[in-house]
Amino acid sequence: MTEAGHVVDAPLTPPAPRAGLIEVFRRRYLLRMLVQRELSARYQGSVLGLLWSYINPLSQLFIYWFVMGKIMGRSTEMFAVHVFCGLIVVQFFIETFNAGTRSIVRNRALVQKMAMPREMFPVASMLVSLYHMGPQLVILTIIVLLTGWTPDPVYLLGFLLALAIIAMLGTSLALMFSVANVFLRDVSSFVSILTNFVRFGAPMIYPYSLVDARFGSFAQFYLFNPIADAVLLVQQAFWVGSTKDPATTHAEHIPDNLFAYGFLALGIAAVMLLIGQRVFARFENRIPEQL
Repeated sequence: MTEAGHVVDAPLTPPAPRAGLIEVFRRRYLLRMLVQRELSARYQGSVLGLLWSYINPLSQLFIYWFVMGKIMGRSTEMFAVHVFCGLIVVQFFIETFNAGTRSIVRNRALVQKMAMPREMFPVASMLVSLYHMGPQLVILTIIVLLTGWTPDPVYLLGFLLALAIIAMLGTSLALMFSVANVFLRDVSSFVSILTNFVRFGAPMIYPYSLVDARFGSFAQFYLFNPIADAVLLVQQAFWVGSTKDPATTHAEHIPDNLFAYGFLALGIAAVMLLIGQRVFARFENRIPEQL
């Protein structure tokens, strides 16, 4: 009631904003604070700090190069670059998916005490993963420059398309599974197992030409996998130009109409993001009581 004793004829609204992802980016300051908090927590008490973001991908690159390239004798030209192009995409997706799935439970205190769009936690996890991709991209750029790589503006746009695909796809899955993890904590363990298969579902440790040779016309269905398209777009941007004959490498290992498949993958990721937002909104009000 008002001071005059009249009842206000207005619908009750929840204290937390309900504009979803739109509201997340309206509150950019709060989002930036969450990202900084995640980064500080990750490197708290660490001597090397951000250097671990360089050491980890370099160690994985060395393992793949030595085991697959030297011991098993992979014949793919510039195999280390080929693997690393896939590795940075796969790591971006896996980290976004895993960290995003745990983000609501991990930040239960903030979720219960603050009126804020709860989608902000999975989105912050994606931005932290994107931040960690920076050192890997620096390493990749240095390696290909040493091979005589010349940037191609069109292919670099393909690299940005790949980032958009993975960012949207990873966030969409993080939204859906972060809610599921609130109700059933086994979900985070299931996601960790599920992501183990991602490395083999993308042309990272094997070239796409091998898929094409084994499955022929059915290989086009392989390209309906957005992660595979993103990996190929990054390989087109960096790996192809690092080989001795980029034109031949492109013709042999990069599928025709890759950009068309890339934009299709972007559309799939966008639809998945809308679905993820809907699922999240459907169960959002029950999150505090479950926590």
